[in-house]
Amino acid sequence: MPVADDAGGAGSVPSGRGWSAGVPGEAHPALAAAASAALEAYTAATAEHDRATLAAVVADGADGTPTMRIDVLVENAILAALARHPVNVLTEETGWVDHGSALTLVMDPVDGSANAAAGVPLAAFSAAVAEDGVFTEALTVWLDTGRSWWAKAGVPSPLRTTGRTELAGAAVSLLRPHPANPGAAAAWWEVARRAARVRILSTSCLEGALVAQGATDAFADAATDTHRLVDIAASVVLAEAAGGAVRDVFGRPIGLDTDLTRRWSGVVAATPDLADELAAVLHDAYQAGRA
Repeated sequence: MPVADDAGGAGSVPSGRGWSAGVPGEAHPALAAAASAALEAYTAATAEHDRATLAAVVADGADGTPTMRIDVLVENAILAALARHPVNVLTEETGWVDHGSALTLVMDPVDGSANAAAGVPLAAFSAAVAEDGVFTEALTVWLDTGRSWWAKAGVPSPLRTTGRTELAGAAVSLLRPHPANPGAAAAWWEVARRAARVRILSTSCLEGALVAQGATDAFADAATDTHRLVDIAASVVLAEAAGGAVRDVFGRPIGLDTDLTRRWSGVVAATPDLADELAAVLHDAYQAGRA
């Protein structure tokens, strides 16, 4: 876990492999404060509450989906920490918080809530900073380990993707298949047929960071329109800083939008060529499966 410095922030130890142990000191103060609060709240919540308590649905989020207690505990801690940082916030449960700032923090306090509540150590805090609507900085933190991935547009990054340019033989992470949706099922299985390896980790933000790190070649939502902006905003910055690219299966641009009911089928890949091919394969298989 990160160790607080004298200023109340968190120090980090670079790994030499594109990720750090702890919250990087270079991060925007609001981004660092949010990540540090998420780590502390997540650690306390998982230590103090049992699985049933953490998994209990206590509200509906701003996007209309159920909110677990683990989500509320972490998000409330983050919002309290951000009180000293008057940036706008777009967050999964509360939604849009407008402070009239040119900066907006787009964040998912606990990506992989079901994993977190069940005790599966695959959950992440993830956020991107948007300046006048453009994503400029991002930080994803693996909540169970403190490992973090940070990047800022225009700043050299140690993150490097695998550089793979073709789907054939690639290692790809996917959201779970949806057999009741013929188009989406066809898209999922077409990628599984072409790839060398498929993983399902159930945490989009962490999977996107692993693409940027070079631990896997690509990650995608197989045409189910599951991704909200909070699920993929950080990957836009992280992947591009590492040489990769982010696409939408249906060609929709991914940009700042305060409407959390809007959805994408995100593709995060090691190179623009692989991102384009993967999006095209998913799109074509989806259309064929619906015919």
